[in-house]
Formats: sequence, C-alpha cells, structure tokens
Amino acid sequence: MEQFKLGKIVSAVGLKGEFKVYPYTDYKERFEEMKELYIEKDLHIIEKVRYSGQLVILKIQGIDDRTSAEKMRGKYLLIDRENARKLPDDSYYIADLIGLAAVDENGAAIGTVSDVIQNPAHDIYEILAADGRKILVPAVDEFVLNVDLEGGFIVLHLIEGML
Repeated sequence: MEQFKLGKIVSAVGLKGEFKVYPYTDYKERFEEMKELYIEKDLHIIEKVRYSGQLVILKIQGIDDRTSAEKMRGKYLLIDRENARKLPDDSYYIADLIGLAAVDENGAAIGTVSDVIQNPAHDIYEILAADGRKILVPAVDEFVLNVDLEGGFIVLHLIEGML
C-alpha cells in the first residue's frame, strides 16, 4: 500500500513522551483530524496534538517518557494514501509530481521532476535535465502551464536564464 510522509520527528519535548514534528503538509491541523498514523512501519494511536509555531507537538499512546520519545528522533510519520486529504483543483501531492517528465510548450523534453522544494512563497520544482543539470522552476501559473498526472508529464514555460 502506498504511503505519504506526513512529517519528520525532530526532537523530544518535556518529560511525558511528547515530540516535535516538522510537518510536510501545509495544513498542519491535519494531525488533529487523525486518530492514528505510522511511525516508520508501526501503527500508533494519537493521544494529543498541539502546536509550537510551525511545528506540531504529538503525544502517541505507549510513548510515555522522554527517553522513548528521543528514540523516535529522525523517524518519519506516514499515512496510507487512501487516508490522505482530497486536494483542491490544481494542487498535487509531491509524491505524484516526482518522476513526471518535464517538457516545454512544444513538447520538447526538458528533464524529469526530481524534487519539490517547499518555500513559503511558493513551491519550486527541481527538474533534472538529461545532461545532469538541475533546473529550478517556480511552481506558479506563469511557468507551469499544465500538469498531467495520467499522462505522466508536466508542461513548462521557461524563460531566458532558467536553463
């Protein structure tokens, strides 16, 4: 079953087994809507959710002290794809974008989407060209003309200097 990374545990908090999570979602309140999630391969029940700035503070059932929480540092939180939120039109999961062929307006190959860099202003698509160069393209309407998940490609408008 396909899973999505929802965040990464960055440190323990306090003495009662809570830990800080760097969320990979722009809707961190998503953690409040869930009853359980995976830490790596193990399913866990969420007891409590709170926030500290942009970080999520989680309390998971069975992790009841700082030592146990510290052992979770660096681990990923995952959910099954079927439990993922439905996205609005023209929004995509990063996992669905990575690997798409990138072509220009005329259909000429540019490369492959190799990463999506999340930035406060807007995401940036990293395109790996056939010659090994990395091309950074802001994920805005001016440059991203079409995303066709079924077709497996993304159409980009590149301006002078991007290549």
